[in-house]
Amino acid sequence: MISTGQQTRAQFVSIIKDIHPYIDFVHLREPSWTDNEMIEAINLLIEEGVPRNKLVVNTRVNIAHVMKTYGIQLTNESMDVTEVKKFYRHLRVGCSVHSVKEAIDAAGHGADYLIYGHIFETGSKRGIAPRGVKQLEEVTHNTTAPVIAIGGITPENTQLVLQSGASGIAVLSGILLARDPLQAVKRYQECLAGGIK
Repeated sequence: MISTGQQTRAQFVSIIKDIHPYIDFVHLREPSWTDNEMIEAINLLIEEGVPRNKLVVNTRVNIAHVMKTYGIQLTNESMDVTEVKKFYRHLRVGCSVHSVKEAIDAAGHGADYLIYGHIFETGSKRGIAPRGVKQLEEVTHNTTAPVIAIGGITPENTQLVLQSGASGIAVLSGILLARDPLQAVKRYQECLAGGIK
């Protein structure tokens, strides 16, 4: 579950407290939040019963370290994965990648997992062609790191993504902006388990 940047901290925390039993990780990707706002959100999530080891912070290694979250998600503008692994050994490190070469490089430098996309058309990437499941398959077959697919993933196409070698999916608006986020997350979970095709 990745935050959308379209909700207040209070709205986000309110949804996550209800759905966190049905998701593996909560990825806080909020570039508009200050460091203090990010820390406040993490504290609120923990107070609401969300386990610290389910929290992943986007790019801000210092906050992930200080708040003892599960891990950090790096982009191509972040600190190098090798440096993060060297100085923050307690953090699991994910890398956002957009090609086979980037995936191989990130995995080779110690990334614990990769987020690759966007796979399907999505409103957040208007005008940019999706990479599709064939390119996803190339990435998953050319790296040993687990690959999490992102971008336009719905309950209906979840199994297709998994059949392409992805180890999991990352969802934003499909859950967080749904009319009933709890019902939505349960539907995704059922699809991940192969119950709905």
